[in-house]
Amino acid sequence: MKGDYCTREGAERLKEQIEAYWADRGQTVTVNLIQGGFLASMRSARTDVRSNMINGVPTKSVENFA
Repeated sequence: MKGDYCTREGAERLKEQIEAYWADRGQTVTVNLIQGGFLASMRSARTDVRSNMINGVPTKSVENFA
């Protein structure tokens, strides 16, 4: 399923999209993929996508590191 972001492959695509989106705007974000356990409701394992953003906004800009 192409839009399934709970699989490892989907989570990796989402990670790349988030990082690229903010890099295009001069921001740097850290996105981590955390392997979750099996969920009976999903009938599969899941991969969580976590970042260092607060309320969906990066906490640091690339300019701060130059």
